[in-house]
Amino acid sequence: MVQVDAGGGDRLALAVLVQYRMATTGQVHVLVAPGVRIEQTRRRLVKLRSEGLIERVTLPQAGRMRVWYPTGFGVRVASEWPELRGRRPPRLASDSTAARLRAGHTLAVTATGLAFVQDARRLGDTCHPLDWIPEVHHPLGAGEAVIPDALLYYQRRGRNAGEGGSMLRAFVEIDRATMGPERLAAKISAYARLHDYVPAPPPGRRPALGDPAPVEGWRRLYPLFPRLLFVLDHVGPRGIETRIDALHAAARNPALTGFLRTVPILVAPLADVLRGGPSEPVWRPVHAPDKRVPWTASAASLTAQ
Repeated sequence: MVQVDAGGGDRLALAVLVQYRMATTGQVHVLVAPGVRIEQTRRRLVKLRSEGLIERVTLPQAGRMRVWYPTGFGVRVASEWPELRGRRPPRLASDSTAARLRAGHTLAVTATGLAFVQDARRLGDTCHPLDWIPEVHHPLGAGEAVIPDALLYYQRRGRNAGEGGSMLRAFVEIDRATMGPERLAAKISAYARLHDYVPAPPPGRRPALGDPAPVEGWRRLYPLFPRLLFVLDHVGPRGIETRIDALHAAARNPALTGFLRTVPILVAPLADVLRGGPSEPVWRPVHAPDKRVPWTASAASLTAQ
């Protein structure tokens, strides 16, 4: 029998590593058990490793930082749990070298998710560690798909007396300058295609009288199309402006006018997101990059500016 604490930190630590793909000791600690000493988290991770559920790699260029990731056995165990059932399993690193080469981007995704979780705790909102879901597959037909780096679920409480809360969702793209600005900007068009995509009926099936009218595929998953957040990392100030300029140019495409009117698309440097928290007005609308807004801004308020 695997000695997993079914009601507490061991289970959550494994679930986080399976869902997030990779995390440092400090990231796991803040996500899973910020109220205890970090030594307890270290012991928990060592225990899970001894049971064959997780493995680690040391990054010498980052001060010999330890990075943890799930083993195939750990993925199989956690995938049976209700909180992870139905999620696409992560692409596992075949060895420590493969894990090391993937660490830069994956840890940036984890850091961004952690920032939203910490911000929610500070503001009294709701964003649990497992409300950050990397690599959710959204088919476009013909074998194509849109796969954001992460999907965020975030429950925002009312800020004024008598004001109800709101449920926010976001597709998040983490860019570490591994592709050119033009390819980054092309992702806006890909999400616009997802917004309009209506799945075709199964081959050989004819519509019957009384069948509901076909609808966009995303409506089966979300009541509203999630907003789109671009987070820029691993590039200096000049590179950030170049990439924002490319996103702005893409947003001027007349074919995207309707999409931009209904879906907020914002961009911010990761350093700014981490410095004050993602709720700060560090986000720039791609259609009006001179503005600074919080990520929670509505499409109507952005259009009205």
